[in-house]
Amino acid sequence: MNIFVAGASGALGVPLVQELAKHGHRVTAMARSVRRQGSDDPVEYVRVDAFDKPALTKALKRSSPDVVIDLLTSLPKNPADLPNAFPHDRKLRLEGGSNLHSAALEVGVKRYVQQSSGFYLKPAHGDLATEADLFQLDSSPGISAGSEMYQALEDRVFSDSRIEGIALRYGFFYGPGTWYCNDGGTADLLRQGALALVGEGRAVNSFIHVEDAALATLAALHAEPGVYNIVDDDPVPVAEWLPAFAQFVGAAAPSHISEEEAMRTMGADAVFYHNGLKGACNDKARKKLDIRPRRLEWLNPLRSSIHKSGRSLKEITDV
Repeated sequence: MNIFVAGASGALGVPLVQELAKHGHRVTAMARSVRRQGSDDPVEYVRVDAFDKPALTKALKRSSPDVVIDLLTSLPKNPADLPNAFPHDRKLRLEGGSNLHSAALEVGVKRYVQQSSGFYLKPAHGDLATEADLFQLDSSPGISAGSEMYQALEDRVFSDSRIEGIALRYGFFYGPGTWYCNDGGTADLLRQGALALVGEGRAVNSFIHVEDAALATLAALHAEPGVYNIVDDDPVPVAEWLPAFAQFVGAAAPSHISEEEAMRTMGADAVFYHNGLKGACNDKARKKLDIRPRRLEWLNPLRSSIHKSGRSLKEITDV
């Protein structure tokens, strides 16, 4: 198949392009930088401004893809900078993505795969959301704004019957090139003592390794259209994963701050991130996409230690 990947230089784009090429697909990778290539390279790298619709349409016509994969994002290396980066990220995804989707319709693309969110969902029941659940549209200001953006992306991808739409609701990415790796932004904040646990840390988060996310995206090329939660089998409270991740990256256990103090000094979004977010259920993706995600690498050693010693997670991480 001919595949056009927008956002090919991002944390997910890099392993996805590698998997697509490995499986024999002809790939056009739209990235921020274009590398030199050999004549036998199965990937063609192009640099196109997503806000330049004529140039984008020309690039799609030239590559003549069967599938477009929209991974357009503009995220900072440091998660603490996300509030400042969000306006441009939102504009890129909504306006740039709209240009991409319109161009895909114009050139007759058969299928459009849209990156969406598996961590801004509002479960109707319990802590885990299914694909039928909606986004957190009525939460804290930043979460609500992000939820509105993701809802708009999903509405767009299913807006026209001329093209098959798939929305992949990825969990928090971890692994190479993400915030959650040894040299990632969250690890840096923890080693600097700049990231605290807010309140009880009762929010439940779902993660996914970027390489597993790439494999799920590969499987989505042939799956029935619709929405899929691309998350691992390890939905985990912040109070558990944050101190475990700190130990994993060689940082001291995070300090603790009350919800009241966090509300005064950090704002409502910080409180909601640590105490309001919900995880997602991957039953549909396991069945339809045959995903087999790995377990969170920084929890495995600790859970093994807990099992062998009989001590609690808090006792293990406080050592």
